Amino acid sequence: MANEKSDLLTLRCLALRGILPMPWTRRNIVLGGLALLGAGAIRKPAFAAASSYFDGTAVDNGVTFRRTNFAKIDKQWHRQVVKYFSSEPIGTVVVDTRHHFLYVIMENKTAIRYGVGVGREGFKWFGRATIDSKSLWPRWTPPPEMRKRHPELPEFVAGGSPKNPLGPRAMYLHRDGVDTGYRFHGTLEPWSIGKDASSGCIRMFNEDAIDLYQRCPIGTAVQVLPHIADQAESATQVSQTTPVE
Repeated sequence: MANEKSDLLTLRCLALRGILPMPWTRRNIVLGGLALLGAGAIRKPAFAAASSYFDGTAVDNGVTFRRTNFAKIDKQWHRQVVKYFSSEPIGTVVVDTRHHFLYVIMENKTAIRYGVGVGREGFKWFGRATIDSKSLWPRWTPPPEMRKRHPELPEFVAGGSPKNPLGPRAMYLHRDGVDTGYRFHGTLEPWSIGKDASSGCIRMFNEDAIDLYQRCPIGTAVQVLPHIADQAESATQVSQTTPVE
């Protein structure tokens, strides 16, 4: 009797998953409906949470993309002008991986600060580079080492695809004329900004990637350090900085 009950449960599970047909009895319809409601209860909150990070759509160079809902984003990650002391030349991009900020050095000891997502443990990198090439709505080609870790990845994803993780812009970082494999780019996951989440690249809100792209000509110097924000204003002063927008 116990084995029979187990077999019936197995068959019902297979039927609910669409692997086997289910007889259309009143009891099974009720059970199936409850199962679907249960599945919906599991999926709906996660989907709703992700969707809340977006607010409508915008069009850029003929491509429609989802706008970031900045009302959902902690203000410390919003693009803003801050007081900043640095010996780097004006126009240099400085990335603070520890505190998840990217700075564009400006005049009068100020900088434009962007919240970013950086490499998770094992994928962080530091040093100097230059932006030697840039791309509008770039095609994404997963590197061989990434495809080895995730063989389910496609060979490439077309630029402008809603599944392209680079978003609307990519800025390619080189060192001594050699591509480092790292980029500044947009993201499909705005909730990952402010976190260690990437495979080494610097993620930005899509709107911020578009803004940075316009500010950084080819040849822009980049410095990536883990502790550079210690030279900026303290967290208690950040709330008094002047927003860019």
